[in-house]
Amino acid sequence: MKYTTFVGLDVHKDSIAVATARSSRQSVESLGVILNNSLAVTKLVKKLESTGSVLAFCYEAGPCGYGLYRQLVAMGHYCIVVAPSLVPQKPGDRVKTDRRDARKLATYFRSGDLTSVWVPDEDSEALRDLVRARESSKEDLHRCRQRLGKFLLRLGIKPPEGVRNWTLRHKLWVKSLNLDYQVQQIVLSEHIYSIEECENRVARFEREIEEQSNKSSLRKVMAALQGLRGISLVTAATIISEVGDLTRFENARQLMSYAGLVPSEDSSGNTIKRGCITKAGNSHLRRVVVESAWHYRHKPSVGIGLKKRQETVSEEVKQISWKAQHRLNLKYRRMLARGKNKQKTVVGVARELLGFIWAVGQAVEKERTLTGVV
Repeated sequence: MKYTTFVGLDVHKDSIAVATARSSRQSVESLGVILNNSLAVTKLVKKLESTGSVLAFCYEAGPCGYGLYRQLVAMGHYCIVVAPSLVPQKPGDRVKTDRRDARKLATYFRSGDLTSVWVPDEDSEALRDLVRARESSKEDLHRCRQRLGKFLLRLGIKPPEGVRNWTLRHKLWVKSLNLDYQVQQIVLSEHIYSIEECENRVARFEREIEEQSNKSSLRKVMAALQGLRGISLVTAATIISEVGDLTRFENARQLMSYAGLVPSEDSSGNTIKRGCITKAGNSHLRRVVVESAWHYRHKPSVGIGLKKRQETVSEEVKQISWKAQHRLNLKYRRMLARGKNKQKTVVGVARELLGFIWAVGQAVEKERTLTGVV
């Protein structure tokens, strides 16, 4: 469809700055600021519709979410949500206002210089919120444990020889401590309570993730991903909630780029220079994939946990999983032999692991097409 009016929206909690750019390359027009509520947006859209234009809307991804996108689409108009980090910036531009930002969005939208992000459906967004809440609780748990560890270290108290931190023996030892001052004993008790509350919260989130994953329309893909080494239920749910349908990527390299795991490049003329990974992608996806990649430093094998997870997956997924173990373990050993440190090596393994994750998604889609079962 040929759009005749491109609408840039600079969205904030209480207000939306609006600007329009006609396809005829006329100057960009600022329409002022409206309230950020459905009634005001509806009124704006009807006003723009009255001009007879074919409308296309855009706004930057941010804390206001995708409610505006869904409202505009429900009203029958095209809308994209823009990646803020990929909006072109003029080096010498030092004036920033809401109206100027709206005009800039409309201008770049008309010229095709904006990059859109994937907008999840409401079910996928709800699962994403659940997974990210669990991730935040894990971070809280880590901080609580760190505070207790530093508190005991400050008092010169160390765990007994051979007791690893946060094992059952370590927790029993911490609870058995009797400090010299009553005030310090109260501080210790509060630290222990905070840790136990965080652990219980994480457990509740994980139970809910398991329940919601079974209801998801992409539950078969999540189950298949767990056939790969290093990918359990929470990791699979994180991948799907952050990526959505894996088949929307035409090839594995697109998925790698989406995670920001492809190398940066600064080439000119005959000089080709590649640097560290771009990190210009989904950080949540990148984190869990790198964590999973650490499992491939071990020699290929099918342990008890992996064997149990593979009971419900197809033979094709099992073959992909076994091929991944051999190839990624070989890559890990070769990169170490070339003098790469472990962290960079694991990032390289994670990039290729995304290729196998993409292949699993394709295998599940092919099976669904053949059987006709959702």
